[in-house]
Amino acid sequence: MKRAIRYLRFSQIGQSNGSIERQELYTDQWISHNKVELVDTFIDRGRSAKTFDRPDFIKLQKFIAKHYKTVDFLLVDQMDRFSRDAGEAMSLVKNLQKKYSIQVVSVSEGITFDYDTPGSFFRAGLQLLLAEEDNINRSIKIRGGLYTARAKEGRYVGTTAPFGYYKSGDGKDRRIYINEKEADLVKFIYDAYLKGMPLVEIKRIAHQRGFNKFAHTAIERVLASPVYAGMLEVKPFKDYPGGLFPAIHEPIIDKNTWYRVQEKMRKPIKERVVIDARMPLRGVLKCHCGRPLTGAPSRGKSGAYFLYYKCRDSKHNNISVKKAHKQLAEIYGLMSLPRKVINDVREGCYLALNNEISNSKVRLKELQKELSDNEESKFLLEEKWIKNQITQDTYQRWYNNYNNTINSLRSQIDKMGNNSLGTFATLEKNLDMLADMKLIYEISDVNEKRELVNMVFNGNLYYENGMYRTPTMMEIFSFNHLIMKEKGLLEFKKKRDDFTIIPSSGVGESRTPVQTSNQKAFYTFSS
Repeated sequence: MKRAIRYLRFSQIGQSNGSIERQELYTDQWISHNKVELVDTFIDRGRSAKTFDRPDFIKLQKFIAKHYKTVDFLLVDQMDRFSRDAGEAMSLVKNLQKKYSIQVVSVSEGITFDYDTPGSFFRAGLQLLLAEEDNINRSIKIRGGLYTARAKEGRYVGTTAPFGYYKSGDGKDRRIYINEKEADLVKFIYDAYLKGMPLVEIKRIAHQRGFNKFAHTAIERVLASPVYAGMLEVKPFKDYPGGLFPAIHEPIIDKNTWYRVQEKMRKPIKERVVIDARMPLRGVLKCHCGRPLTGAPSRGKSGAYFLYYKCRDSKHNNISVKKAHKQLAEIYGLMSLPRKVINDVREGCYLALNNEISNSKVRLKELQKELSDNEESKFLLEEKWIKNQITQDTYQRWYNNYNNTINSLRSQIDKMGNNSLGTFATLEKNLDMLADMKLIYEISDVNEKRELVNMVFNGNLYYENGMYRTPTMMEIFSFNHLIMKEKGLLEFKKKRDDFTIIPSSGVGESRTPVQTSNQKAFYTFSS
């Protein structure tokens, strides 16, 4: 008695298993009619025929290589179950017969492939070509549908929602909505990147806060995705152009922020800054020549190691970390706001918050009225449809428009919930801390220290001749700048129109010898 193995497959996991049951039924009938013994069955569920890289198909090939002497036939329901790539499939089918003496049988099409019989060869090739043509046509329809959904309708049609969103709805009404908790993390990623935080540090903090994507470039993909700015990137289709198209979902960040990030990502990274808690100013503090200072330990005569901030030009700065940190702490101490100034800030904040709350209440009423009008219009549309006063196409088009508008309005109303008490409480809790800026700096972690320096000095903090220098400083913290200069801590020289870097001091702005410190610097900052 001759023996056979069979291969069954369907493409999409969502399809009914009836597809496999049908293939089993037809192959069973062939086996019974031809009095052939079935040796084994190989099944691939939810696997495309575009490739041979399928788990059970690979097992099938290994089985044939080992047991080919005891197998006469390989059964498939139809040739397209085997493959939709005509060239590769014909080559593999021919090889099975020539190398292993196994014939492929398409039971539903009544084809037993025989390379030595021209008619059989032609029929098998024709079936495979028809399957490939069907695959091409299906691909064109799918790509056309995706182009229409994305470019014309503005719908995100990915299998799963991107981080920061969740999916809801059915059919064409299925769309993505903001996941508030994840959205806050997306905003942090964009904000931290624009403020100069190294990507490796952004990844570490993001994962600590719940970012659940662990691919090597997951953060980079978040930064590059236009979805977060309310846009979709669409590939061209036939004569239709590709590019960025407006989407109907609500953005998490504004377009300006997204474009700034893309511009920054296109620039080559000059150097990687390694974050070290012992040297938080590394890469943030600059030499008077404009280069960011590095940080490294140096070995003293006693054999002990001391930390220094250094310029890559060895003739410039070589600053004791201990001294630099002590000076900066004193500078922040002199930035501490007087109680009267804090009270003035508090009063201004309360006034601004109350105005914002008043405006929000007015806007909330407008949104609620707009929502009510759209819900009423949607109800009237459904009545017209029930009474056959409009066509199905008209109904579907307007129904989608009303539904999208209603969902958007509901989302805006939810976001405008009354959280004023929380805002006031946060303001009261933190505002008084401005009376001790030195404490704020000292209790901050390494990333917060770096961000505080960049924020207060707008990224323009330099060091020269034993003191800090800056052309830019937040006005509210600059009231003691003359005392800072008198104490040899910081010189605040406001930026001129043609200012590039702070000029060197001395006659003719000549450079001075490298600044050194006789103080011993120990490892007082834990990593």
